[in-house]
Amino acid sequence: MPISKVLNLMLSSNFLHQSSPNTSMNVTGWQYQSSPPTIQCFVENALMGATKLERKDLHFVGASRTDKGVHAWGQVAHFVTPFNYDSIENIHAALNGLLPDDIRVREISPAVPEFHARFSAKSKIYHYKIYNDTLMDPFQRHYAYHSAHKLNAAVMREASKYFIGRHDFSAFVNASQKERVRDPVKDIFRFDVIEMGALLQLEVEGSGFLYRQVRNMVALLIQIGREALPPDIVPKLLATRDRRALAKYTMFTPPHGLCLVTVKYNEEHLRLPSSCSTTSFGRHYTIGSCKLPFY
Repeated sequence: MPISKVLNLMLSSNFLHQSSPNTSMNVTGWQYQSSPPTIQCFVENALMGATKLERKDLHFVGASRTDKGVHAWGQVAHFVTPFNYDSIENIHAALNGLLPDDIRVREISPAVPEFHARFSAKSKIYHYKIYNDTLMDPFQRHYAYHSAHKLNAAVMREASKYFIGRHDFSAFVNASQKERVRDPVKDIFRFDVIEMGALLQLEVEGSGFLYRQVRNMVALLIQIGREALPPDIVPKLLATRDRRALAKYTMFTPPHGLCLVTVKYNEEHLRLPSSCSTTSFGRHYTIGSCKLPFY
């Protein structure tokens, strides 16, 4: 029997908020459940169709459990297969042929046995987009939160720096029934507030994120940008370690402005195994056709 290989499945899951009139499927985020279906459910069903393996044999794992309505441009997953593929392009094409239009596999490559989509990750980068103008651009409405109130980007930028470093983010996490209580101490490596005309792009990179942590941090920055709160409210709330303290000032922002952009890995775990198929970027891969206009 051939030696099992782990394939690093990189996929772009571009799905819209459930309330969108243009959404083609009713999904409830990444983590597996069959009804209503999730991104993981759609991908696993496609994998079972392409490989003829049972779900339990795939050992399919995603890097990040994105919430309902959140987009992903750089989601990463891995699965195990007992087959030796002369060309990964065939299974790549089969997967994209079986997936709904809202989900696409951008890249598949062989991976070393040490690679794990979740535990090999060093950091994750999320973007949150805010359209800051009186009238909402209809072409941005599925990818950006609309704030008609003029935001002060300079004070938001000042406040965002307080998040950088190692902190207990208990005050910025929502309770989740799907997950066990996780370590609330996380490292934030950078938090940038970038102005692009009417768009404000908030980019945050961290070692990991708790349930709705990014959306809660953004919600507080919006209140600071409205000049309803001072920037130094951030360290004061962090020190409380109490979600109820944040709830006195703001609620979390809606999911559609958030996108998982990149998952960074230990370089050792990304090396290609010897005598393996080359990485597949798709048979008709071009940079232009593989780049979303808003990310």
